[in-house]
Amino acid sequence: MRKHVQATEEEEINITPMLDIVFIMLIFFIVTASFVKEAGVEVNRPDAETAVKQDKANILIAVTDQNEVWMQRRRIDPRAVRANVERLRAENPEGSVVIQADKDAKVGLTTEVIDAVRQAGVQDYVLATREAP
Repeated sequence: MRKHVQATEEEEINITPMLDIVFIMLIFFIVTASFVKEAGVEVNRPDAETAVKQDKANILIAVTDQNEVWMQRRRIDPRAVRANVERLRAENPEGSVVIQADKDAKVGLTTEVIDAVRQAGVQDYVLATREAP
């Protein structure tokens, strides 16, 4: 006589290892992703024949045609540029500074921003331009 043996445990697919791999991949992509930081306002940059694309811009400063200074999507006083750059540079010492000055912005304000960046200890700043057509 044959006895029918009943399984005491139900057979299921164990998805725990798959979830572990998915979470590890998620953490990897979050850590390695480079986040784009924006100055917070669009400026009309001047054309330049020698324009070179800057890939890693971590600290963006925008000077508008209305003579306003923007950093991290907020308008700031030009006298606060140095303190903001020092703080952002302390967070990311390898970050480069890009100054996006509108072609109709006053040269004096742009010079004041450049001076504040230099006073913050940054010598490797870039003045953003567009490639000439």
